[in-house]
Amino acid sequence: MNREIFRQTPMTNTSTTTTTLTAPTTGTTDEQLVTPNIPANAQWIQNGIPVAGGNGHGNGTNQLAWPRGLFVDDDQTIFIADRENHRIVQWKMGDKYGQVVAGGNGIGNRLDQLNGPTDVLVDKKSDSLIICDTGRVVRWSRQSGTTHGEILIDDINCYGLAMDDDGYLYASDTDKDE
Repeated sequence: MNREIFRQTPMTNTSTTTTTLTAPTTGTTDEQLVTPNIPANAQWIQNGIPVAGGNGHGNGTNQLAWPRGLFVDDDQTIFIADRENHRIVQWKMGDKYGQVVAGGNGIGNRLDQLNGPTDVLVDKKSDSLIICDTGRVVRWSRQSGTTHGEILIDDINCYGLAMDDDGYLYASDTDKDE
């Protein structure tokens, strides 16, 4: 079984529509919204390009073991929940090796460990990673030298995460079907 992350490229051209809105207030505010316009009949290339992993199942920094959720930031850096290696790995565009940015200290529930993470996202406001881990949701700072995280939500069987534009965090709980 392949355990690598691929970048898919559309076969058909896509376009972007820019809309300018004017909101009446005491002054005039122009706001540009960019909306992707992907045709309903777009076809995607079936042979993706590996951008992370691709060197077999394992625990090297160029390998993944049962990768789950991933997040791509504004710089096209990919953060991967590497479930069986109990870590979050960061892959910058063009890198052949990832960098462990959370966990990687064996399986466990200490604040410097992860236990089968399933999802990850970047919280821009706090410059941190929010991670779905077994029995908890944790936050790890992205600042250099960070060696452990903090528990945000305890006693949750989290499988997926999302954050809206206002910074509200959404977490699924498979035990409670929420």
